[in-house]
Amino acid sequence: MSDNEGAFFYVSETPHAEHVDREGDRLAMWLFLFTEILLFGALFLAYSVYRTQYIDDFEEAASHLNTTVGTVNTLILLLSSLTVVVSIVAIRKGNKMLAVAMMFITIVCGAAFLIIKSFEWKEKFAHGIQLSLKTTVDAGGASEILGNLPHGQQVFYGLYFVMTGLHALHVIVGMIIFAIVTVLIFKDVINKKDVVILENTGLYWHIVDLIWIFLFPLYYLIG
Repeated sequence: MSDNEGAFFYVSETPHAEHVDREGDRLAMWLFLFTEILLFGALFLAYSVYRTQYIDDFEEAASHLNTTVGTVNTLILLLSSLTVVVSIVAIRKGNKMLAVAMMFITIVCGAAFLIIKSFEWKEKFAHGIQLSLKTTVDAGGASEILGNLPHGQQVFYGLYFVMTGLHALHVIVGMIIFAIVTVLIFKDVINKKDVVILENTGLYWHIVDLIWIFLFPLYYLIG
């Protein structure tokens, strides 16, 4: 091989010196999501076991959750999943501003979900139902209906706070990631030629929404 031929092969490989394994990125995300499914799957299994032991208590406790609030939060998350999909389609077509707008709406939806959930938790705290599973009855007896809870109802609310709290934490993480992704779209790091970061973030968000789709009927509809 001549020196010129050697130079030719050296130059031709230079643009590929920085190799980016997008398929590896996708695989890594799916593996991570699998661990999330295992985590919540274990909690769903615990819920199923305890529900078979305390059927009446679970149904009674669930009757004190606000189904309307749960429904609104479900619709909000479904809307956020739609905006994520629209954002991915928009960036693939080179429409950066539409993608950014959809990201903003997704973040707003996540914030709205958390605000509504915080008010719901606050209401339960006001009635003496807390993470410690301790109940209190005020002097006026306003929380009598939820005071002195049977053990089965305590288990229900304990699982409710743990599972919805863990889910809310995932929503917060998703919002932070979406904020970072929005900046990357502005800087053209994410563009129509490279949307893997946005796609992976979207997958994470869809899993978070799917988990809520299972939480909603288990806690809000059985009562």
